[in-house]
Amino acid sequence: MLENIRIVLVNTSHTGNIGSAARAMKTMGLKHLYLVDPIHAPDGKASAMAAGAGDVLANAVTVPTLGEAVADCGLVIGTSARSRTHSWPMLEPRESGVKLVTEAEKYPVALVFGRENSGLSNEELQQCHFHVCIPANPDYSSLNLAAAVQTLCYEVRVAWLDANSHPEVEVEYPLNEDLERFYVHLEETLQRTNFIVKNHPGMVMTKLRRLFNRARPEAQELNILRGILASIDKSTKE
Repeated sequence: MLENIRIVLVNTSHTGNIGSAARAMKTMGLKHLYLVDPIHAPDGKASAMAAGAGDVLANAVTVPTLGEAVADCGLVIGTSARSRTHSWPMLEPRESGVKLVTEAEKYPVALVFGRENSGLSNEELQQCHFHVCIPANPDYSSLNLAAAVQTLCYEVRVAWLDANSHPEVEVEYPLNEDLERFYVHLEETLQRTNFIVKNHPGMVMTKLRRLFNRARPEAQELNILRGILASIDKSTKE
């Protein structure tokens, strides 16, 4: 899925930001970088800021327009400040990560970042299916380009890890009648070892029931407990 996810930087003015964005991408497992009409081509400063992500930088694709960068994409999400004047579909960062990972199974998808000082133009935003806004501190919401790339690439990775996590092994729990047989066996064994008095069990069994109900042993674990009790029974009879 990550192979089908591309990061698009539009009209970037500082080459160091391109390198930092490449580094942010690589830390999250992304490697397809597209540069739309950058003010300056990646240079030595970009390489220095990439710090180990030189391969992402070296393989970056440079195109003149956003349309060319996303022409073959089935989903395009553009970063934008939340606007009350345009009712474009908005996503939260976590939602954007999930949507990108889900649809990347079917076709290339793109996450688009705008200019450092002015973001994406209205025309460019209209080429995106959804907009995503990072809910930063409203009193100081200006994010460095690389920081924004890092934040949203992290959300992509979280979604990817969740999609690729190992399914939980189905657990088999004992039936209630099996638990009741265990409690009877447990009480008999504790009486045999004089841990509790037969005619005055007090609160011991009640507390033990509460303990095992809280722990909720699996069927296999209950079998182990029954085996321990059987072993104790055998040793006390000898």
